[in-house]
Amino acid sequence: MNDYSICGIQQAGIGVRNLKESWNWYIGTFGMDCKIFEEEAEAKIMLPYTGNQARKRHAVLAVNLQGGGGFEVWQYKEREPVPLKGEISLIDIGILACKMKVKDIGKAYSFFRNTGAVILNEPTADPSGRKTFYMKDPSGNLFHINEGDGWFMDTGHISGGTCGAVIGVTDIEKARGLYTDVLGYDQVIYDITGTFPDLANIPGDNEPVRRVLLANSKSFTGPFSKIFGQSMMELICSIGRKGKKIYEGRYWGDPGFIHICFDIKGFDHLKIRCSEKGFPFTVNSKESFKGQGFDMGEAGGHFAYVEDPDGTLIEFVETLKLPLVKKLGWYLDLSKRKAEPLPGWMLKMLKFSRVKAVK
Repeated sequence: MNDYSICGIQQAGIGVRNLKESWNWYIGTFGMDCKIFEEEAEAKIMLPYTGNQARKRHAVLAVNLQGGGGFEVWQYKEREPVPLKGEISLIDIGILACKMKVKDIGKAYSFFRNTGAVILNEPTADPSGRKTFYMKDPSGNLFHINEGDGWFMDTGHISGGTCGAVIGVTDIEKARGLYTDVLGYDQVIYDITGTFPDLANIPGDNEPVRRVLLANSKSFTGPFSKIFGQSMMELICSIGRKGKKIYEGRYWGDPGFIHICFDIKGFDHLKIRCSEKGFPFTVNSKESFKGQGFDMGEAGGHFAYVEDPDGTLIEFVETLKLPLVKKLGWYLDLSKRKAEPLPGWMLKMLKFSRVKAVK
């Protein structure tokens, strides 16, 4: 029995060249308008992934209160970001796409066509029979649009938040040691090999791949699970030639999907479980800060990183402090709360942190 809880996907980290421009686009397109924190500071303990040097950065964490995980939008301040050479391909290794949930796939398709997104294909049934489509943001990041459920509150936006990821791996069985045995995605929705019409027009769509879509048989639950909801992870493995590692020769924070972050409870127990399964913490804020929680100015807690068998970064955050109504100085202390959902009325106080496009 595990003494930790995976409470859902908190956010997808996205490295960008211009935070204001990118966040404005994510607000308008995906409704990421509830600001949890914003900070300019040095990333002091991410040295294994930033060239062994503390790097100044500007980061903002925002969520869509309709439901789903958020985005951590991240920009270097004194270093020129290094872009990926070429396009993301289905045979590459790393986070290929971020899954996003919408209420109506047809209406979302029409809406996104008018936002500056590059639509790669029309809504087409995936191997499970659900209609989905792929699109790119102005920076070339891939988003997999899915019709979803588990909505929290109605803000009037066409889109919800993050509901999973598509991850390129070299060995699916080895990868499941993390995604299934640690993260809890233990239900196989499909496991199929070939080429697929729902992947049309994505580079590498003519290459045979094995696709395994994983869900969790036991629903994620935690303080913010009413917002984060449930999610799926899709592992893709090329059958023929191998592609590039998306972040090889680049730093965490360079443009693209830099990590998938999970909200958790039971930090120390999770550390033990990860070590037992062969995925030790490579970054551990609790050790670096001698047991004290990190402070992002407006939010705080403990965070850690592990690598999947191919080096793709997964972040864990145990939230200890969160602003509910910043103007009133109302902060939520989560340090002694169990992994149980917070009352809906309390979470709805986050609506006072919603913002319009950044000027």
